[in-house]
Amino acid sequence: MTASRTGRRRGGIAGRIGRAAAITLVAGTVGGAALLAGEVVLARNRRYAEPELGLALRSVVGRSGAPPLRLVLLGDSSALGVGVNRLRDTVGGQLAWLLSEGAGIGGGTMAAQGQRLVHLSSVGVSGSRATDLATQVARALLGERPDVAVILIGANDVTALRRTGETASYLGAAVRRLRNAGVEVVVGTCPDLGAVRALAPPLRQIAGLLGRRTAKAQARAVLEAGGVAVDLAAETGPVFRADAGTLCHDGYHPSADGYRVWAHALLPAVAEAAAVTRQH
Repeated sequence: MTASRTGRRRGGIAGRIGRAAAITLVAGTVGGAALLAGEVVLARNRRYAEPELGLALRSVVGRSGAPPLRLVLLGDSSALGVGVNRLRDTVGGQLAWLLSEGAGIGGGTMAAQGQRLVHLSSVGVSGSRATDLATQVARALLGERPDVAVILIGANDVTALRRTGETASYLGAAVRRLRNAGVEVVVGTCPDLGAVRALAPPLRQIAGLLGRRTAKAQARAVLEAGGVAVDLAAETGPVFRADAGTLCHDGYHPSADGYRVWAHALLPAVAEAAAVTRQH
């Protein structure tokens, strides 16, 4: 997301989920509707983290002489690391560090043999939805072709009340385009929005429900397009719900600890994709 789009998103995150409440929940009483409206107002007035302009979007991580690996991230604020101020703390930074050490493919000598010199980049834009992925794919394929692409998308589609089938279709098209270009693709599906503390119950539960529906549709589309889907909500949601420290100060974006949890959930699939590229 860009800083300007982030500003527009501040009022939109809660507002759009609030409208979702009217559609997906039968608010039986005026009191129930008033409660939801109040929660929307409170969430809208929160200060949300913005993209850290000091974060480098390109970096090289690992031992000189190790086999190179070009890793690119696509998607929304998650692909940029909104909520932290060090490249090392972003999902991409942590994945790059783990891959450079040979993590995810075994231990000892096997891990040493798996060390990579990771050329990390991100074409993600804060506030992006699945419809924005076509532009990001075009940017990712400029110049040298990446070996592995990690896509993190979905939360903004939920808050914008996009139809799950439509958003999944756009995601599937992006995955298919990357795969046709010879890029291995791993997608982290919509995270557990029911763990977001910027939203109060029952608004939080509604967001969680819509997020799960989106994640399921995403997983189907990704698999059909030849990619690998990682269910971030199922694999990391319980941790985020139990530990408030996995979110940054705004209660919406992950903290360094939260991104670390995501990175380790994504690592097995990303490491396997990286191993495939090494064989080519």
